[in-house]
Amino acid sequence: MSGSLTTRRTVLRAGTAAVALTGAAWGAGSLYTGTRIGSGGDGGSRPVRIGYLPITDAAPLLVAHANGYYDDAGVAVARPVLFRSWSSLSEAFVAGKVEAIHMLMPMALYMRYELQADVRITAWNHTNGSSLTVHPEITDLAGLAGRTVAIPAWWSIHNVVVQKMLRAEGLTPVMRESPSTSARTVALVPMAPSDMLPALNNGVIGGYVVADPFNAAAEAKHVGTIHRFLGDVWRDHACCVTMLRGELLRDRPEQAAGFMDALVRAQAWARTNRPETAAVLASGYLPQPKPVIQRALTYTAAAHADALHHPDWHGESLDFRPYPYPSFTQELVRAMQETVVDAPAGFLTGLDPATAHRELVDDALVTRSIARAGGWGAFGMHGPTRTEEIQA
Repeated sequence: MSGSLTTRRTVLRAGTAAVALTGAAWGAGSLYTGTRIGSGGDGGSRPVRIGYLPITDAAPLLVAHANGYYDDAGVAVARPVLFRSWSSLSEAFVAGKVEAIHMLMPMALYMRYELQADVRITAWNHTNGSSLTVHPEITDLAGLAGRTVAIPAWWSIHNVVVQKMLRAEGLTPVMRESPSTSARTVALVPMAPSDMLPALNNGVIGGYVVADPFNAAAEAKHVGTIHRFLGDVWRDHACCVTMLRGELLRDRPEQAAGFMDALVRAQAWARTNRPETAAVLASGYLPQPKPVIQRALTYTAAAHADALHHPDWHGESLDFRPYPYPSFTQELVRAMQETVVDAPAGFLTGLDPATAHRELVDDALVTRSIARAGGWGAFGMHGPTRTEEIQA
């Protein structure tokens, strides 16, 4: 009886999270339309306010603060504020409570086109950094048939990629219904990352797909195993992007430019100083212990050979490549149009992928900042174009 109660309670919490991630339910639209943020007389000196989630994806924003890069760029920045959920971070950003965030790129499209929010993607925050982690008894993807997999949000690269993986295995992702082994269905449910590891440990879910260090934590506690790195499915994909409010870009352009210089400098430092980055993140920014954070930042292909189909892609490695490639935005829009979600999706109908990139992404500042930080080669990039590689 206790096991079934645990299952029902967990599913109830997950259902509540799913409702919270719909625009009408969590009120982001009304928060935005009712908020007017004026530049005021102190627009050039008012500190930029940063919001983040306690995951390694936030590293560039946090490293730039800890290492004093914002100060070096002449930009006043308040201490970054930790949020516990994507919905609360989104609400705060759209309402103008924070002006700079890292955000799931599919959610960025939702905010721009469903909520009509005045926001722009100004850089990629990082590449890779997420995995599908499964219960130790599951040895192949087919073992998820009849099980539930937790995702951090409907509009997330995690949901997009895991559905590609499931379909490639002949499995069908479903929502709001019990999964069936015989029908080869897998139930997807949104869940806060902090709830995923205990749910996996208790057998409530068969796996979860999320950013680190939650995958590293499952390995360290012997609760789960990394089945596949998402960077091994979609090579060097963007998970979180850096977003700025439109008013910051328009009314405080010097602050926006300096902010981007500091962020890109932090990305260059973090990609070549991984143990030091772990120490920074563990020094009061992230709640996880330093060994777990460092483990997530220093995965090796040799230690995770079973989770890599394309070891030469280095999909196990969280990286920091700031340029927002148009090819990725366009492919992501097409993938989102094929993804099952229990959330508003009408904004994708008729949305042209190339137009979406032009309207949502502003790469002027990051292009300049890349040049100042050493050029494309400093980030393992070769220029402003690339070909997307996806093999589920």
